[in-house]
Amino acid sequence: MPAFANFSAQSRCMCSTTLPVTETRTESSLLPKVKTRPKFDRDFSEFLTDTFGRQHSYLRISLTERCNLRCQYCMPEEGIDLSPKEHLLTTPEILKLSQLFVQQGINKVRLTGGEPLLRKDLLQIIEGLNTLRPQGLKHIGITTNGITLARKLADLQAAGMDQVNISLDTLIPAKFEFVTRRRGYKHVMSAIDKAIELNFSPVKINCVVMRGTNEDEVCDFVAFTKDKPVDIRFIEYMPFGGNQWNFKRMVSYQQMLDMIRDKWPELERLSDGPNDTSKAYKVPGFAGQVGFITSMSEHFCGTCNRLRMTADGNLKVCLHGNSEVSLRDVMRSGVSEEEVLEVIGAAVNRKKKQHAGMSSLSKMKNRPMILIGG
Repeated sequence: MPAFANFSAQSRCMCSTTLPVTETRTESSLLPKVKTRPKFDRDFSEFLTDTFGRQHSYLRISLTERCNLRCQYCMPEEGIDLSPKEHLLTTPEILKLSQLFVQQGINKVRLTGGEPLLRKDLLQIIEGLNTLRPQGLKHIGITTNGITLARKLADLQAAGMDQVNISLDTLIPAKFEFVTRRRGYKHVMSAIDKAIELNFSPVKINCVVMRGTNEDEVCDFVAFTKDKPVDIRFIEYMPFGGNQWNFKRMVSYQQMLDMIRDKWPELERLSDGPNDTSKAYKVPGFAGQVGFITSMSEHFCGTCNRLRMTADGNLKVCLHGNSEVSLRDVMRSGVSEEEVLEVIGAAVNRKKKQHAGMSSLSKMKNRPMILIGG
């Protein structure tokens, strides 16, 4: 990897260079919103500020395309073609790019996959990220299916990881095997208990709700929060490459909310943070809470502060967009840090005001979820 010259974190110049991008061109809630307005920092790096004033302080990094599950909404049944190892970012490249992003204002990094726990140098990556805290990094998180998490979690926490999201779409062991096409329900439940034991707060549990699969368990998941301090995040089923998305299988935020309110009329709306993707609720007296990620029925593009880096080094400025630019190729070409930042800034500057609607998204070409990351 080329040795980069030091580049000042105070650099604010914005690039107007036209850069090659891989792109395929395509074309309210009933409740009041409870969301704090984002406070914009005038000194925030222009490289991470788009034309709509959104300041991107959260970076999600996919560490691998591999996974030990085959979830229906994430990976095509026939699997995927994996990138050659030499096409994936190395550990030094991941840490160098992370440093550049942190110097420009990223304060939260989440490691995703595939399944990030399959990356053998995961501890080394977390330890490297942990050294960036003096430069402004506040949180290091992971999104995992939890299969091997329980036995690794203490070491990950000691290395510097302070946030954990665990994917779990059913509380029924047999259905778990159907949704994921693999076994492992007990391991995931053990991982949740271990995360609670180690005082991760909150332990976030991601649940993709699909009609005809698990919408009948929405209230069971809410009941799960009665005695466990977890945050169940119900995610609307979204279209990605190969998951055969169908509008009829999508259960909207409002439909889920109605199910819950039928059982718990006292359900309370909580305040959301300025860039939260989840609309938070709580049953009074319960130890945990629930939330809804409403990408399909009520987008939150206006407060989006997220960027994504794929395992093969492509920067995606929007989860549902199909524009990507290869930071891997730029870095390996031997350019300076400033030139890498110019590529990042140009990509962020092209971010659209919002993603397409449901009908258009279902027809757009995009990566399978497993190749995007979490």
